[in-house]
Amino acid sequence: MARESVDWRDQWDDEPPPLSYAHHTQPIPPDARRMGFDRNTEEGALISLAGSLNPAKRTHRLVAWVLLAAFCVPLLFTIVNEFT
Repeated sequence: MARESVDWRDQWDDEPPPLSYAHHTQPIPPDARRMGFDRNTEEGALISLAGSLNPAKRTHRLVAWVLLAAFCVPLLFTIVNEFT
């Protein structure tokens, strides 16, 4: 009886991630680390989350759009409120 090979890829993956998106121990850029950001600070946690997103995965792109909306919508509401 022949065994089938199991494909462990996520069903939502378009393509395998490029080599530059290999897992990093801390996906925070060096300049942010020099400023004192790490995964334990609020800003560093956001930088770490954004740095760990893989653009080859649809779910990660969706998270990026949701984060963009979460930061831009309050700004737009404030601008509209100031001019009305």
